[in-house]
Amino acid sequence: MAFVPSRCPNTACPQHREPEGRFYYRHGVYRPRCRDGAVPRFRCRRCGKAFSPQTFRHDYRDRKPEHNELVFHLLSSGVGLRQIGRVTGLAPSSVQMKMRKMGRTCRWLHRNLCRTLPAGKTYLLDEEETYEGASIRTVTVPVVIERESWFVIAVTAGPTRRLAARGTRRRLWQERDERRRGRRRDRSKTCVRQVLNRLRQVSAEGSLVLRTDEKSSYRAVARQLFGDRLLHETTLGSLARTTANPLFAINTTIAMTRDNCGRLRRRSWLVSKRCLCLRLQMHVFVAYRNYVRQRFNRDADRQLSSAASLGLLPRALSVGELLRWRQDWGQRSNHPLSFLGERAVADSMSEPA
Repeated sequence: MAFVPSRCPNTACPQHREPEGRFYYRHGVYRPRCRDGAVPRFRCRRCGKAFSPQTFRHDYRDRKPEHNELVFHLLSSGVGLRQIGRVTGLAPSSVQMKMRKMGRTCRWLHRNLCRTLPAGKTYLLDEEETYEGASIRTVTVPVVIERESWFVIAVTAGPTRRLAARGTRRRLWQERDERRRGRRRDRSKTCVRQVLNRLRQVSAEGSLVLRTDEKSSYRAVARQLFGDRLLHETTLGSLARTTANPLFAINTTIAMTRDNCGRLRRRSWLVSKRCLCLRLQMHVFVAYRNYVRQRFNRDADRQLSSAASLGLLPRALSVGELLRWRQDWGQRSNHPLSFLGERAVADSMSEPA
């Protein structure tokens, strides 16, 4: 079975948005060093652009793409970039570039597959804290999940400003740092607004339940975004974090982020130096948690991921499927379960049992 181009990869070509029949013709083959066998080439009849199956893949223009799946597994297992380089034989800079590219692909894939969530769901919100570079430069990481499936809907990261008491050594350290770098911005409320706005975009019409701790800014931001359709329930932050705690699911999810993402380990040399890289790492975690990992260890069906339990996919994805196609064309990107690339994300697709 051969690759079937679903559209012209040239975004300026009319055959990219609305492909018509055989918009292409065969244009020879080439033999890449990283793959066995010949790879066919095609040419668009409309714009004349030449392309191949590789143009549609996540590893387009990658070096050593055979390491991508292992790098993803290690990134989602809490391993640092330098150790991944030692395991795979890649330079740390190469691992970093692969991580950034995977983060962007995972971000797009999550946006493409998570368009609308079922109605009548309860959602949980909480923040975890880490830092970038030094402990005085704190960072907030707000996370929103669906309660029953533990599906991670949105996550981001942004700087916060937490000043120590005047006259302490830590306060002096912070003042010296701000004189050198400028006053640190506090984007905690903005980050919470971003993840809740994403929840607003994908949640079904009608009322919804949001559970948080008693942080005052949560209620104000949520009411502004959701209005009267919101039922906001709060829980004491001092309550024991047992299974009886209404926030047990989000507390455990945050614990999983620290286990699966080495960048979130405070007092460690794995900690991120920039928020941007932390956000990309978190997108890798979201893709792993939602689409690859079994939903719960107790589930008998090992193909039941969090996304599958919500009906977004028929089953869990393998890492190879997750990283098969590029996703930066939005709904026009190839569906991860489309082996030959003949279907786009926007197309209805059923996977046989």
